[in-house]
Amino acid sequence: MSTKILPQQETTPQTSHGDGDHERFSHYADKHKITESMVTGTPIRALCGKIWVPSRDPKKYPVCPECKEIYEGLPPGGGEGDDQKQ
Repeated sequence: MSTKILPQQETTPQTSHGDGDHERFSHYADKHKITESMVTGTPIRALCGKIWVPSRDPKKYPVCPECKEIYEGLPPGGGEGDDQKQ
């Protein structure tokens, strides 16, 4: 039995999941969780399912169409935990 040495292969980990559209939009999420996430760096989930750490001005980006559709389908609120763009 002999030992075979394989040639070194360079691997690049996949750091992006999906087509990147989520990065082009501002998303809706619970405003208290947005604030907490910005302070602690803990990821949160948007209405559309995107998980991220808010860190930019949401006014510079269009609203995620999926988040908007879900938000508009929610019953009227006004209480604690309202959804807000980020």
